[in-house]
Amino acid sequence: MTEPSVQLTERAARRIAEIVAGEPATPMLRVSVEGGGCSGFQYKFDLVGSGDADDLVIEKSGARVLIDPVSLGFLTGSEIDFVDDLIGAAFKINNPQATASCGCGTSFSM
Repeated sequence: MTEPSVQLTERAARRIAEIVAGEPATPMLRVSVEGGGCSGFQYKFDLVGSGDADDLVIEKSGARVLIDPVSLGFLTGSEIDFVDDLIGAAFKINNPQATASCGCGTSFSM
């Protein structure tokens, strides 16, 4: 089995598992990239009940993350993490393809 092209940290996996435990109708997290945001593209996180046949599925520690093929092109090589610090708790994507990002960390440019 090959390593997925997007990595999920243990912290992120644990947090996703906690979130979906209370949402039996939507047991998976979809991570996608959309046009918009202050830097050109933005990350989007949605709880979903099912995936599509062509989704990349990442499973770790009870968490399942789905990424569609178009978004995967923007996310290849990235790491999905969960950070809890003084400015708040949030999912953070460490994307080596991003050439710039905004202060909020949810939008980026390539």
